[in-house]
Amino acid sequence: MAETPLMSQYREIKSQYTDSILLFRLGDFYEMFFDDAVTASKELGLTLTSRNREKDLDIPLAGVPYHSVASYIAKLVAKGYKVAICDQVEDPKSAKGIVKREVTRIITPGTVIDTDFLDEKSNNYLMGIKITDEYVALAYIDITTGEFKASEIYGKESFFKLLGEINKVAPKEILLDEASYDRYIEEFKKHNSLSEIKFTKTVERKKADSYLKDYFKVISLESYGLKDKKGAIKASAMVLEYVVELQKGKELPITSLSYINSEKVMELNITTQRNLDIVDNYRERNSAGTLLWVLDECMTSMGSRLLKKFLKNPLLDVEKIKKRQEDVGYFIENVLLREEIREKLKDIYDIERILGKLILETENGRDLIALKKSIKNSLEIYKLLKGNSLFEIDIKVLVEIYNIIEKAIVDEPPFSIREGGVIRSGYNADLDELHGISKDGKDYILEIENRERERTGIKGLKIKYNKVFGYFIEVTKVNSALVPEDYIRKQTLANAERYIVADLKEYEEKVLNAKERIETLEYHLFKELTAEIKKYREDLQNLAYKVAYLDVITDFSHIAIKNSYVRPDVDDGGDIEIIAGRHPVIEKLIPVGEFVKNNIVFDDKREIIILTGPNMSGKSTYMKQTALIIIMAHIGSYVPANYAKIGLVDKIFTRVGASDDLLTGQSTFMLEMSEVANIVNSATKKSFIILDEIGRGTSTFDGISIATAITEYIHEKIGAKTIFATHYHELTQLEDKLEKSENFRIEVKEDENEIIFLREIVKGGADKSYGIEVARLAGLPKEILERSKAILKRLEERKEIVEKNLGGEQLLLFGNIASQNKECSKKETPKIGELTKEQKIVMRVLDEIEPEKLTPLEALLKLNELKKILNGS
Repeated sequence: MAETPLMSQYREIKSQYTDSILLFRLGDFYEMFFDDAVTASKELGLTLTSRNREKDLDIPLAGVPYHSVASYIAKLVAKGYKVAICDQVEDPKSAKGIVKREVTRIITPGTVIDTDFLDEKSNNYLMGIKITDEYVALAYIDITTGEFKASEIYGKESFFKLLGEINKVAPKEILLDEASYDRYIEEFKKHNSLSEIKFTKTVERKKADSYLKDYFKVISLESYGLKDKKGAIKASAMVLEYVVELQKGKELPITSLSYINSEKVMELNITTQRNLDIVDNYRERNSAGTLLWVLDECMTSMGSRLLKKFLKNPLLDVEKIKKRQEDVGYFIENVLLREEIREKLKDIYDIERILGKLILETENGRDLIALKKSIKNSLEIYKLLKGNSLFEIDIKVLVEIYNIIEKAIVDEPPFSIREGGVIRSGYNADLDELHGISKDGKDYILEIENRERERTGIKGLKIKYNKVFGYFIEVTKVNSALVPEDYIRKQTLANAERYIVADLKEYEEKVLNAKERIETLEYHLFKELTAEIKKYREDLQNLAYKVAYLDVITDFSHIAIKNSYVRPDVDDGGDIEIIAGRHPVIEKLIPVGEFVKNNIVFDDKREIIILTGPNMSGKSTYMKQTALIIIMAHIGSYVPANYAKIGLVDKIFTRVGASDDLLTGQSTFMLEMSEVANIVNSATKKSFIILDEIGRGTSTFDGISIATAITEYIHEKIGAKTIFATHYHELTQLEDKLEKSENFRIEVKEDENEIIFLREIVKGGADKSYGIEVARLAGLPKEILERSKAILKRLEERKEIVEKNLGGEQLLLFGNIASQNKECSKKETPKIGELTKEQKIVMRVLDEIEPEKLTPLEALLKLNELKKILNGS
C-alpha cells in the first residue's frame, strides 16, 4: 500500500539524521516512529502504540506533549543519545498540502542548552581533542555560558597529562578527529573514570585558522593567544563547527576564545586529582568528603562554578595569589560588610546562563525578571563597596538594562512567552488597545448598540452574534423603513432583517482576533526587548564574572573565620613550612578539637621525608593534608594551620594505594610502576611528590629494591620535595646514605593491654610493625588475633635462630648488592650440623623450591607442609 505524504516526509528527514532519535512535531506532540519509538518507549517509559494500522502499515509510534518535551530530551541525552528536533516551520493554517518541517536543532550530551536540566554548580562542557606524535591539542566549550578555551600539551607523558585535563574539565562529550579516534578510542575506553563521557568521531575542519577568524570577525588570532598554536587552532575549529552545525545557524553566546598556558597553573594529573579528592569523591560519585565540599559555601551557582575552576587550576603567579589573599583578608577584617554582601549575593541569579539563554533564544519572561533582580542586587553591592576595585562594574549600562526590563515586563510573568501576559500595561499603545478590546468587549458592543438606537430611532435594535455572520444588527421588519443607507443587509428572516455596519465589522475583527493578536504582538515586543539587551552581552558577562569572583572571595573569608585558617606566606622560593597543619576535610568529619595537628618542613637540608608507621595510624592523612594545604595556598585561600610558608609548587604527584581505575590486562604492580614512571619522568625540583607504600605489588626484596632505587633517583636527579611512606622499615637506613632525607614516624603509645596510635609525626624511624594491632582495630575476632600473636612470636624466635646460624649477620638490603654477594661467597657455608633434624629437612626442601613456578594455593600447601615438619607432626 502507498505510504502517506506525512510518512514520506518523515522518512526523507530521518534519512539525513540516522544517528539521532528524531522528534517529529505533529500538532501538540512530538512523535517518534519505527526504531526511535521502540528505543524511546524503553528509555522513557512511554506507551508504544502504532500508526496506520488500518492501512496494514502498523508503524511503531511513541509521543510526548510539546510543552513538556524538554524533560524527555534531557533524559535521552543523559543516557548518551543524540536527539534531532524536527519542527513545523510554517503556519498550518496557511499551508498548502502537508506542513513544511525541518530539523531546527540537534542536541548531544555536550550541547544541551536547556539549563533547567543541568547541574547549576557545574559547567556542561563539550571537548574536542586532536592527538599527534608531536602534540596533544584540546579545546572546550560550554554553550550555556559562552566559555571557550584551548590548550596544547607536549612531551612524552602528554597522553597521561591529557587524562588529567579531561578529569579537570569533566566534559560530557568528547570529539575526536578521525585519525585520533581510530588510534586512541580503545585506550580511552580502558579508563573507568571516562566511562560516562560520550566519545564522538568527527571530521577535522580544513582551513581551521580561516574558519575561526571568520567566526569571530578578526584578522588575526594572536589576541586570543593562539599565534603559532596550530594544534589548538585545529581543535578549536573542530569543536566550534560541531556546535554551529548542531544549532542550525542560531546565534551562539561564544564571543571569544582564550588559550590556556599550562605553565601558569599547577599540574594536577588524573591520579593526583583522584587520590586527593579535590573536587570529586570518585567512590561516591559526588563532592561529599572533598576539598570542594569544605570550601564551597558560595551563595551563587556562578561562584560555585568559578571555585571549581580555581581548585582545578591552582595559580603559579605569586602576585596573583597575593592579590586574592589581600581580597580575602579585606573581608576577614570587614565582617559586617562581608555578611551584608553575602546576603545580597543570595538573591543574584545565574547571570551567565541567563545571558546564554538570551543569545540562544530559549529565554522567557521569568529569566528577564531574574536578570533585573540580579542587577538590582549587584548595584546595591556596588554601593556597599563604595567603588572598591574588587567590584568595578558599568553602573550606567546596568541601570539602563534594569530600566528596559522594568518598563516592559510584568513582575510575575507566565512561564511561556507565546501565550501573552508578559508585557506591562502602558508599554505599547496597540497592545493596550487589544487588551482593552479583549477585556471590555461587552461594554463596547453595548456602546455601539446604544449609539445606533439613538441614531436610527429604532428602540428594538439589537446587536447579536453567531459563528456564521459574526456580529450583526437585527431590526424587526416593522422598523425596516428606519434603517439608514449605510447598513448592509446580510440576511432576511421571517419577521426581521440582519445588517452589518463598517465600525461593527472592524470591531468584530479586532475582538475575535484580539487574543491571537495579543499573543503575537507580545512575542514580537518581547523578542525586540531581548535583542536590545543582547547588545550589552559583554557588560553582562563582565558582571557575571565580577559577581562570581566576589562570591568566591567572600566565601574564602567566611570559611577562613569559620574553620580557623591562616594566611599562608607564598613566595617563589623552595621552602615549605607548615606548623600545626590539619587535614581540611577530615577535621570536619570528626568531633571538634580531636584532630591531631602536625608540622612539616622542607628546605635546602631536607627534601625527602621517609615516613614509617603502622597502617591506619595517620600516614596518608599527614601526606594528603600537606598536598591539600599547598593547593589551598596556590588558589589564594587561607589554610588550616597555625603558620604556613609555601614556596611555589609547579606539580603535585601522588602514588597512593591500589587504583580502582585499573587498566585492562594490567596488574596492580604494573599500574603502580606506570604511575611512578610518569612521576619520575615529569617531576621537577619545584614539584611535590607523595609516594605511599611503593613496591607492595611484588615480592618483599623486589619491593625494597625498587623503593630504594626510586628514592635515590628522586634525591639525586630530581630534588623534588617528597614524602615516602613505607612499611619497609629497612628504608629508614637511607637517612644515613642520602644527605637530604630524614626519617619520621607515627608516634605509638604501648602498654600491657593495648597500643594507641597518637597520630603525632616525630623524628626517627619505626623499628617494629603493628599489623596485629591494626587487625584488632579493624574488628578481627579475638581467636584470630591470639593465634597471630603466637605465630609471630614463633617466627621471631626462628628468625633469631637463622640469624645466629648465619654468623649473627643481618640481611643487608642496601648498598652495593653485587659486592655483598661477592663477600658472602667468600664466607664459609653455615654450619648445618648445628641445626635440628627437622630444620635440616626444611632447609633442604626450601633450597629445592622454585617460588616463581608455584601458584598461590601450592605455596600455601607447601608452607603448611614445612610447618608440620618443624612441629614434628
